[in-house]
Amino acid sequence: MMTNEAFIPLANEHVLVAQAKTDPAALAAIYDFYFARVYNYARYRVLDRVAADDLTSEIFEHVLAKLHTYHPERGPFSAWLFTIARNTVNYNLRKQKIRQWFSLEHVRNHANREPDPDETVIQNETRREVLNAVSQLGERERELIALKFTSGLTNRTISAMTGLKESHVAVILHRAVQRIRAQMGSVQK
Repeated sequence: MMTNEAFIPLANEHVLVAQAKTDPAALAAIYDFYFARVYNYARYRVLDRVAADDLTSEIFEHVLAKLHTYHPERGPFSAWLFTIARNTVNYNLRKQKIRQWFSLEHVRNHANREPDPDETVIQNETRREVLNAVSQLGERERELIALKFTSGLTNRTISAMTGLKESHVAVILHRAVQRIRAQMGSVQK
């Protein structure tokens, strides 16, 4: 669940973005590349799969409508994209007055197709413990965890999106991960 994969941008992304400004069909490669990360980000922030699907569609509609406002000299495309994702999700959460990030029922119902049932049980239990620990963090910490570990964004990109200094993002993430580890350690004892 929580991986720290390096975020590798789409090859020739700047060319595709420039083409997509005049030809919306050129957005397809960008959509395919970013879809999973955007969907995972939305999924972490809302309660169910249908809502995450709807939000992901809405996010990419905003991207298409606002693509002409993206300027590469202001920052990476991924930061611009995830700023739209963040604003769209926040707007929808405020609109619905929902402040929950995780539904433990969702995690229990999310079947894992692993062939070994024992390993599946262990993975599901670990996932439940991690989600429970994350759900006890503050809203800002949860958002940074979601941006970093589900969307694969760098601290620098998160900093640009949130207005926090890069070192502050790193400190918040470090402390949040330490709290998650401590919480999980107390569960396992």
